[in-house]
Amino acid sequence: MKIEIRLRIDVGDDGPGDEEILVLDKPHDQLEKVGLSLAEARELLGRVQDRVVGAQAAAFVADHRHCDACGRPLWSKGRTSLQFRTPFGDVPVTGPRLKSCPCQSATRGSFSPLTGLFTEHVAPEMLYLETKWASLVPFGVTVELLRDVLPVGTTLNAQTVCNHLWRVATRIEESLGEERTSWVADCPPDLARLPLPEGPVVVGIDGGYVRAREPGRVRHEANFEVVVGQSIAEDRDNRYFGLVQSFDDRPKRRLHEVLREQGLQMNQDITFLTDGGDTVRNLASDMSPCAEHVLDWFHLTMRLTVLGQYAKGLAHHDDEKAHAIERELKRIKGYLWNGNHREALACIDSLVDDLEELATTYPGMKAFRKGVDEFHTYVRRNAHTIPNYAERHRYGERVSTAFAESTVNAVVAKRFAKRQQMRWSKRGAHLMLQTRTRVLDDTLRAKFQSWYPGLFHVRTPDRSEHDLAA
Repeated sequence: MKIEIRLRIDVGDDGPGDEEILVLDKPHDQLEKVGLSLAEARELLGRVQDRVVGAQAAAFVADHRHCDACGRPLWSKGRTSLQFRTPFGDVPVTGPRLKSCPCQSATRGSFSPLTGLFTEHVAPEMLYLETKWASLVPFGVTVELLRDVLPVGTTLNAQTVCNHLWRVATRIEESLGEERTSWVADCPPDLARLPLPEGPVVVGIDGGYVRAREPGRVRHEANFEVVVGQSIAEDRDNRYFGLVQSFDDRPKRRLHEVLREQGLQMNQDITFLTDGGDTVRNLASDMSPCAEHVLDWFHLTMRLTVLGQYAKGLAHHDDEKAHAIERELKRIKGYLWNGNHREALACIDSLVDDLEELATTYPGMKAFRKGVDEFHTYVRRNAHTIPNYAERHRYGERVSTAFAESTVNAVVAKRFAKRQQMRWSKRGAHLMLQTRTRVLDDTLRAKFQSWYPGLFHVRTPDRSEHDLAA
């Protein structure tokens, strides 16, 4: 079976012109030969793209062969060429260099009209695809993926994809406003005049660690901290955000923009769930006059679980005292669950005294005492953010940042750590976080559409097509 594919381009006055694009000789009695193969589709798309881009460039040049001021035709002075990188191959584009009109006080004698059309040498859709997939998988895997399904240029490599992603992330950064220490001052004098908010917002913030490209001499300098979070709002899409605290100079602005894009109002209830660390606590402070800061129950119980393991180890040396300490830890947990941090602190003080007086050969006693001291400091410093967890749980309100823990895994662990052996600079990790979070919450597409309004334009089917679909 012979299949001939022709392309018709209507350029206006000259009428449509047909051109043979591809001729296929395909049998009809083999399953593997039915339809177009990937190789044939890539070849077809590449050839069509080459003709379409060439026709559009020629039409643009023809529209700019005359002076905009006096209408005089411009003389040609040689030719110029460029490479336009698209999802369907690198297309060479050639056009004339035109002499500037004498009526114009131009500083240059000639110019290329193509520079008015090709302000960038990479197609926006190509940038979008590279950024999206490089945010999800390593750069090399992104190149292999694009080469498998698209007729991309042979010069595409991991470094090119990396550079394009940094370009997109830098543009996102440049659109961010100036930093402010507090957003409460922006609230109207009369919050009652604001419309009723749609519903409460819950923001979980947590931290993770990424391997540093240039590790320091001490062990803790081999990694640096990244802060990630998720904002959950009723009847609205959830949003992710991430940053490198030691690199970012606008962390509060970044969080505020995420909340603003979700429709946050100054009279809206918003709950920040954090692990009590200084970094995340300072990030969420002064964000809204109706904000509530809650210490994550998961991190409280995690520390109590560690202390309980020490108590079980003590049972091999002093069983009676170990059981007494376990009962005391259960009392502390009960007080904290009901929001009674004063009684909890009193019990922790009593436990500290008991451990100081306890004489035993238990090898973990030093670490046990240190853990209790640190837990006392942790509860005391975060006492104002310890609510009545039991009451919140009864009313169906969140008491744990389990969803924030999964956010750390989704945003950081799957791309930066664990099985990925790549080391990161602070700037590189920060920029990657900006694109990865937008890919995960499906807002990168909208960002590209705001930059390039004609991108992702889909023809709306007419009524008859809807009726047929129904």
